Amino acid sequence: MFDIETKKNVLETTELFVLDMDGTFYLDNDILDGALDFLEAVKNSGKKYIFFTNNSSTSAELYIEKLKRMNCHITRDQIMTSGDVMIRYLNSVYPGKKVYLLGTKALVDSFVEGGIDLFVPEISEKEGFVPADTANIPDIVVVGFDKTLTYEKLTNACTYIRNGALFLATHLDINCPVKGGFIIDCGAICAAISLSTGKEPKYVGKPFKETVDMVVDATNVPRERISFVGDRLYTDVATGVKNGAKGILVLTGEAGIEDIPDSEVKPDAVYESIKEMGNLLKLS
Repeated sequence: MFDIETKKNVLETTELFVLDMDGTFYLDNDILDGALDFLEAVKNSGKKYIFFTNNSSTSAELYIEKLKRMNCHITRDQIMTSGDVMIRYLNSVYPGKKVYLLGTKALVDSFVEGGIDLFVPEISEKEGFVPADTANIPDIVVVGFDKTLTYEKLTNACTYIRNGALFLATHLDINCPVKGGFIIDCGAICAAISLSTGKEPKYVGKPFKETVDMVVDATNVPRERISFVGDRLYTDVATGVKNGAKGILVLTGEAGIEDIPDSEVKPDAVYESIKEMGNLLKLS
C-alpha cells in the first residue's frame, strides 16, 4: 500500500514527531522493540519528538516516571496530555470561569496548578445527590477520564448542564484498552451525560484542532512539518490529516492494515512499527 520511497519521504519531511504512547511506544508496561532506537535516530537526524496522550486520568509527571522506568528519559516539555490542552483552552477562551471537573486527583491537581477556578458544589442532604442550590451553578462542566467517577458527580454534571453550564470534555475515546479487555473512557461518560441532558460536549484532545494548535505554539514547528504517530486511525492519524499536519499509522496497536480501506481517515504512511520508522530514518 505504501512503497518504501513514500515511507522515507514522510520521515525526511517531518521535523517533529508527536508520538502516541500505549500501542505505539509501549504496550501496558513493556516498551516496544526498537522504540528507544527510534528516539536516537530522531535526535541523530536533527529532528525532534514529543509524546502526546489523550489519557487525562494521569498527570504528565506520572507518565515521565513510567517512561523513566523503561529507560526513556524526557523532560516536562516533551509530553502533553488532553488535560493540558483543556487547561490551555480554558485559560485562553474562558479565563476566570468557574469549572466543575469530573476527573481524577491527578487531573484536579493539574487544573489547580494551571490556574483554573474549580467549582465545589454544596453538599446536598437529599438522597439522590441533587445539588442543594441549582441557582448556584458553575459556568462550565469539564469531563475527563474519571476513574473516580461517582453517581453524585454524574448527577451534578447533568444538573449543571441542564441549567446552562457549558459542556466540555478532554477527549472522545470511548474505551481504554487494558490487560484483558477495556474500561470505559471519557467518551462513554460523556455519552451518558448527553443521553440524560440532550447536550453534546466540545472535545479538545486528539483529533481536534486545539491539540495541533497547542503543539505548534509549544514547539514553533510549522504544522506541515509535524507528523502525529499512533495506532488509531480516528484519533492519532486523524489529528494530523484533518489539521494540516501528517498522520502516521503504526501496526502495533488497535488498527490493522485491513481497517484503512473502510476508514474516512487515510494515513500519509503506514509502518509495521516504530522500529521500522527508526530503521528507515537511519537510512535517510
